[in-house]
Amino acid sequence: MKRIFYMLLAFALLLSVPARGVAADGSPAHDGVDVKGVIFGHIQDSYEWHLTTIGGKHIAISLPVILYSERTGWEVFSSSVFHENSEYNGFRIAVEGKNEGKIVESDKHGNEVRPLLDISITKTVASVFMTGLLLVVIVLCTARWYRRHDVTKEPPKGFVGVMEMLITMVVDDVIKPNVGSKYRKYAPYLLTLFFFIFLSNLMGLLPLFPGGANVTGNIAVTLALALCTFVAVNFFGNREYYREVFWPDVPLWLKVPVPLMPLIEIFSMFVKPFALTIRLFANILAGHTALLAFVSIIFITMSVNVYIGSGMTVVSVFFTIFMNVLELLVAFVQAFVFTMLSSVFIGLSQPEHKAGSH
Repeated sequence: MKRIFYMLLAFALLLSVPARGVAADGSPAHDGVDVKGVIFGHIQDSYEWHLTTIGGKHIAISLPVILYSERTGWEVFSSSVFHENSEYNGFRIAVEGKNEGKIVESDKHGNEVRPLLDISITKTVASVFMTGLLLVVIVLCTARWYRRHDVTKEPPKGFVGVMEMLITMVVDDVIKPNVGSKYRKYAPYLLTLFFFIFLSNLMGLLPLFPGGANVTGNIAVTLALALCTFVAVNFFGNREYYREVFWPDVPLWLKVPVPLMPLIEIFSMFVKPFALTIRLFANILAGHTALLAFVSIIFITMSVNVYIGSGMTVVSVFFTIFMNVLELLVAFVQAFVFTMLSSVFIGLSQPEHKAGSH
């Protein structure tokens, strides 16, 4: 409920103020901050990685654009071409409508349409690659320490000690009790899931490159993670699991002639990944939005009145620090909860056959 409150508060701030600041006399301020542009520019994906703005000049890392169009076939170019020209080879970035922020082209009737395939390396994709690479480096460095040291004589310290603590906690407190006797089969996937989400959440809180991307606040990423759990649950579920789905231990009239309970069980198979998707996406998106909204209060109030702005700056800084500390906790909690629910769902797909069951 707290996360929903923060999201509603943040969007209320967005809707209650103009995109640009206003002067004391009510006229538009030319040096106001584009609040909506800052917030939505962060939470939305893009074809470049914006670093900073100096003297009105945007400094960004251009990312590769990879498209397949019915009109021109395969197209590979840098997103920097959109800085030099508003259109390149018939492609442009939509500034409004349902395709806002996406690359579009015009069909033979002049309608704005998306290319048949867009597999560009966007900001979110690049951040996923970097987080995955960072995770591989962390795991290899930790494994290297264990290969070179005898843990019976020298306990791990520092970063390796923290990794051992986290791994032991996730395995002993989450995976083992929820999955059951076959926990070793699923431990690599669940540990990877936990550390990827945790690292992505932490990277999203960093204000400088390579941080600042809204990875787990992107519903496409959380959906992909949830689908991985869906595959682990339903493709590797045992015979007893599917017997409970299609022929559960309920009164016969709930199964025939109308298969009421089997339909409910089948529906629940798809509800579980949907719940995982929305839970992680909404919590991270709400946190990022609330953080930027609190920071924007400084610029909004300063453009109205310097005295009001000075007082609100103190309040804004206090709430921003509070939200940052809270988001550090949320980064861990959301990774923990996603892993725990995945473990529970996997454990439910591995029920043991009960003696005397029908």
